[in-house]
Parts: sequence; C-alpha cells; structure tokens
Amino acid sequence: MSDAARPIFHYAFTVFDIAATRAFYGALLGCREGRRSGDTVSCDFDFFGHHLVTHLVTGEDAERQRQAMEGKLAKRHFGVVLPREQWDRLADKLTSAGAEFYVKPKIRNPGEANEEALMIVLDPSGNGIEFKSVRHADTLFAAGRDA
Repeated sequence: MSDAARPIFHYAFTVFDIAATRAFYGALLGCREGRRSGDTVSCDFDFFGHHLVTHLVTGEDAERQRQAMEGKLAKRHFGVVLPREQWDRLADKLTSAGAEFYVKPKIRNPGEANEEALMIVLDPSGNGIEFKSVRHADTLFAAGRDA
C-alpha cells in the first residue's frame, strides 16, 4: 500500500510548553519532528506513523485547559497499540526516565486470549497517552467486550 493510500490518524491538541513538548515526544518517545510554526507556536510529530499536531495555549486558554483536565475519572487520552516487545521496551524506558504515569504499566488478563499490556503516561501538559499491546488484535474491536 502506498503512503497516499494508507490511512494516517491525525490528532491536534493543546500544550503549555513547546520546548517541553518537543523534549517529551521527540527525545523521550523518539517521535520524528515534522513541521513547526516557529519555535513557540506549534509542532508536528510522527507518532508511530500517525500525525500529531501540538498547539501552544497560554493565559486564560491554558488555565481553562488545566481545569478541564482535572478531576476526571476517565482522563481524556489518545494512544497506540504496539507489538509486545516494543511496549516492554517503552515501559522500561518511561519508568527509568521517571515519566509521570496516570496508569502504571500493567498486564490485564494475563494468559487469556484478551490479555493486554497497558500504561497511560502524561506529557508535560497533562495530556494522557495510552500505550497498549494485545495478544490478539481482533479483541480490540470485539462486540460486547468489556473495556
């Protein structure tokens, strides 16, 4: 499949600090940096083959964003499903780097057909990023499956 025919997920979200965002997504997660609008406005990343766009918010907009992210039972997040070996390496890397976890790395339903490795890490702006690995990809879309 050519790149033009391959669906690429696009997600744009707000951040509070472009330099910290570039360090987190680029240096820590290893995402290739794409387009930038100056050094302080926005930055794109290749997030495991998908397109992330970060937009800087400041002042009242930043305060409203912080308030919207507080006190939620299910934190707003996005993520990617990785092969298990890659998930394990990333979990070790994030743990060693002292990353802030919303959900620490764990294995749910070990040994079962619906086994999944799961972690949610917070970026410097409090955005949640979920990384998971599943034993069988079809369990992601199974009808009637408990989340």
